[in-house]
Amino acid sequence: MRISVSSDMDEPVARALVAELRARGHEVVTHGALHTGDDPQWAACSEAAARDVVAGAADQAVVCCWTGTGASIAANKVPGVRAALCTDAYTADGARRWNDANVLALSLRLTSEPLLKEILDAWFAGTASEDAEDRENVDRVGRLDADRGPRGG
Repeated sequence: MRISVSSDMDEPVARALVAELRARGHEVVTHGALHTGDDPQWAACSEAAARDVVAGAADQAVVCCWTGTGASIAANKVPGVRAALCTDAYTADGARRWNDANVLALSLRLTSEPLLKEILDAWFAGTASEDAEDRENVDRVGRLDADRGPRGG
């Protein structure tokens, strides 16, 4: 799988994330502080990783900033992205299952290397629910993207 990864800081957990994804056999594309010459601001690099997913240049993305909040907000502004800020494996599993999340947001401050591995295990093991109610909710979120127009959104 091709994974786009962004971080606004070159922190040990961000480097561990890239190394762990590669060790799991994923092709990794980096943005922000992880890629020389990129804009390291959380809004810019999170947007770049999210746009990779929507454009089909990446299957999924992982966006990081100090709290993970800014990265998730910026990624979610890209139509077609369903980014989830996950601080534990249970949340990562639920995000994939019930929300069909395609972008994982992580906190550089709160995520240790052992926790990172647990979150990634749950994220990659999770699959989108086929339950009609769950699918309707995901479809509704997609319609919210379509509602963004000249009025703002």
